[in-house]
Amino acid sequence: MEINGIAHIQLTVNDLARAMPFYEEVLGFMGMKAVVKNPEFLYMIGGRSAVAIVRCSPENRDAVFDQRRIGLHHVCFRARSREDVDAVHEFLRRRSVKIVRPPSEGSWAPGYYSILFEDPDGIRLEVNFVPGKGHLEDLQRLPLSRLPE
Repeated sequence: MEINGIAHIQLTVNDLARAMPFYEEVLGFMGMKAVVKNPEFLYMIGGRSAVAIVRCSPENRDAVFDQRRIGLHHVCFRARSREDVDAVHEFLRRRSVKIVRPPSEGSWAPGYYSILFEDPDGIRLEVNFVPGKGHLEDLQRLPLSRLPE
């Protein structure tokens, strides 16, 4: 069996009223559309992916996001070009979104180019571009027992 990607990611936020407009704008800019929206839930679909946003439980309202705690570290969306990454940067900059790392190259794969930013609760989001198939080419050539660590 081989999976066909990730069907959806569900993010739990503290202030849903503040997070919903943020995600509708940002994910909408990236081509995703809201297919379910109510006071307790947002579900957006696009690019063969989906993102759900829900409110945290009342007993966790005082907690803050910590990417080093067990659970989610960050979410990375794949762009089709470096120009798309730059367009996201300009879009976020105009909206005064907290940018952790502006568009830059990284060593994670040949040609890796990305931006890292935060949602209103501090959940880190990334948009990257990797030319060609990136490490997927390596995976197709190497037997599983010889994958890099």
